[in-house]
Amino acid sequence: MFLNGSATIFVTDMDRSVEFYTTVLGLKLAQRFGNHWASVEVGKLSIGLHPASSQNPAGTNGSTIVGFELAGNIEEAVGTLERQGVKLRGGIIQDNAGKAVHFEDPDGNALYMIQLRQWSKPQAGEPAYQKA
Repeated sequence: MFLNGSATIFVTDMDRSVEFYTTVLGLKLAQRFGNHWASVEVGKLSIGLHPASSQNPAGTNGSTIVGFELAGNIEEAVGTLERQGVKLRGGIIQDNAGKAVHFEDPDGNALYMIQLRQWSKPQAGEPAYQKA
Protein backbone atom coordinates (compact mmCIF):
# COMPACT_ATOMS: atom_id res chain seq x y z
CA MET A 1 0.00 0.00 0.00
CA PHE A 2 2.69 2.56 1.03
CA LEU A 3 6.02 2.98 -0.72
CA ASN A 4 7.88 5.40 1.58
CA GLY A 5 7.23 7.89 4.35
CA SER A 6 8.76 10.75 6.22
CA ALA A 7 8.59 12.53 9.55
CA THR A 8 8.15 16.31 9.35
CA ILE A 9 9.97 18.65 11.73
CA PHE A 10 8.82 22.26 11.85
CA VAL A 11 11.68 24.76 11.87
CA THR A 12 12.08 28.53 12.07
CA ASP A 13 15.07 28.96 9.74
CA MET A 14 15.42 26.61 6.76
CA ASP A 15 19.04 27.47 5.94
CA ARG A 16 20.14 26.97 9.56
CA SER A 17 18.18 23.71 9.85
CA VAL A 18 19.44 22.27 6.56
CA GLU A 19 22.99 23.16 7.65
CA PHE A 20 22.47 21.44 11.04
CA TYR A 21 20.97 18.24 9.66
CA THR A 22 23.43 17.91 6.75
CA THR A 23 26.70 19.33 8.09
CA VAL A 24 26.46 18.73 11.85
CA LEU A 25 24.57 15.40 11.77
CA GLY A 26 25.86 14.31 8.35
CA LEU A 27 22.48 13.41 6.82
CA LYS A 28 22.00 13.49 3.04
CA LEU A 29 20.01 16.37 1.55
CA ALA A 30 17.47 14.67 -0.74
CA GLN A 31 15.28 17.63 -1.75
CA ARG A 32 15.16 21.38 -1.25
CA PHE A 33 12.35 23.62 -2.45
CA GLY A 34 13.56 27.05 -1.38
CA ASN A 35 12.33 27.96 2.08
CA HIS A 36 9.16 25.86 1.82
CA TRP A 37 10.48 22.30 2.18
CA ALA A 38 13.65 20.26 2.47
CA SER A 39 14.12 16.59 3.14
CA VAL A 40 17.16 14.88 4.58
CA GLU A 41 17.76 11.15 4.73
CA VAL A 42 19.62 8.64 6.84
CA GLY A 43 19.31 4.95 6.00
CA LYS A 44 15.60 4.30 5.44
CA LEU A 45 14.45 7.38 7.41
CA SER A 46 13.44 10.54 5.58
CA ILE A 47 12.92 13.70 7.62
CA GLY A 48 11.01 16.60 6.13
CA LEU A 49 11.90 20.12 7.26
CA HIS A 50 9.03 22.61 6.95
CA PRO A 51 8.63 26.22 8.10
CA ALA A 52 6.86 26.53 11.46
CA SER A 53 3.50 28.31 11.81
CA SER A 54 1.06 29.11 14.61
CA GLN A 55 -0.67 25.76 13.89
CA ASN A 56 2.65 23.88 13.81
CA PRO A 57 5.21 25.58 16.08
CA ALA A 58 8.85 24.57 16.17
CA GLY A 59 10.35 22.91 19.22
CA THR A 60 7.12 22.00 21.04
CA ASN A 61 8.62 19.96 23.84
CA GLY A 62 7.56 16.33 24.02
CA SER A 63 5.35 16.20 20.94
CA THR A 64 7.87 14.45 18.69
CA ILE A 65 11.28 12.86 19.05
CA VAL A 66 13.44 11.47 16.26
CA GLY A 67 16.07 8.84 17.02
CA PHE A 68 19.20 7.83 15.16
CA GLU A 69 20.92 4.45 15.58
CA LEU A 70 24.69 4.85 15.73
CA ALA A 71 27.07 2.81 13.65
CA GLY A 72 29.95 3.67 15.98
CA ASN A 73 30.81 4.63 19.54
CA ILE A 74 28.40 6.92 21.39
CA GLU A 75 31.12 8.64 23.43
CA GLU A 76 32.88 9.67 20.21
CA ALA A 77 29.59 10.85 18.68
CA VAL A 78 28.79 12.92 21.80
CA GLY A 79 32.23 14.52 21.62
CA THR A 80 31.66 15.40 17.96
CA LEU A 81 28.28 17.00 18.70
CA GLU A 82 29.66 18.93 21.69
CA ARG A 83 32.53 20.32 19.60
CA GLN A 84 29.95 21.57 17.11
CA GLY A 85 27.93 23.33 19.82
CA VAL A 86 24.94 20.98 19.83
CA LYS A 87 22.80 21.32 22.97
CA LEU A 88 22.67 17.99 24.83
CA ARG A 89 19.75 17.16 27.14
CA GLY A 90 21.73 15.49 29.90
CA GLY A 91 24.40 12.86 29.63
CA ILE A 92 24.59 9.34 28.28
CA ILE A 93 21.87 7.04 29.61
CA GLN A 94 22.53 3.30 29.72
CA ASP A 95 19.83 0.64 29.97
CA ASN A 96 19.19 -2.87 28.67
CA ALA A 97 18.84 -1.63 25.08
CA GLY A 98 22.19 0.14 25.05
CA LYS A 99 23.49 3.70 25.48
CA ALA A 100 21.53 6.79 24.42
CA VAL A 101 21.82 10.55 24.63
CA HIS A 102 19.15 13.16 23.94
CA PHE A 103 19.95 16.42 22.17
CA GLU A 104 18.26 19.26 20.28
CA ASP A 105 18.26 20.77 16.83
CA PRO A 106 18.62 24.57 16.53
CA ASP A 107 14.86 25.06 17.19
CA GLY A 108 14.85 22.88 20.29
CA ASN A 109 13.23 19.89 18.56
CA ALA A 110 14.03 16.71 20.49
CA LEU A 111 16.41 14.17 18.95
CA TYR A 112 18.34 11.22 20.33
CA MET A 113 21.03 8.82 19.25
CA ILE A 114 21.49 5.29 20.50
CA GLN A 115 24.30 2.77 20.42
CA LEU A 116 22.39 -0.49 20.63
CA ARG A 117 23.73 -3.21 22.87
CA GLN A 118 25.20 -6.20 21.08
CA TRP A 119 23.62 -9.51 22.02
CA SER A 120 24.87 -13.01 21.41
CA LYS A 121 22.77 -16.07 20.64
CA PRO A 122 21.95 -17.94 23.85
CA GLN A 123 23.60 -21.30 24.43
CA ALA A 124 21.62 -24.22 25.80
CA GLY A 125 20.48 -23.41 29.33
CA GLU A 126 21.28 -19.64 29.10
CA PRO A 127 18.71 -16.85 29.38
CA ALA A 128 17.27 -15.51 26.11
CA TYR A 129 19.36 -12.30 26.29
CA GLN A 130 23.06 -12.43 26.98
CA LYS A 131 25.54 -9.58 26.60
CA ALA A 132 28.16 -10.28 23.95
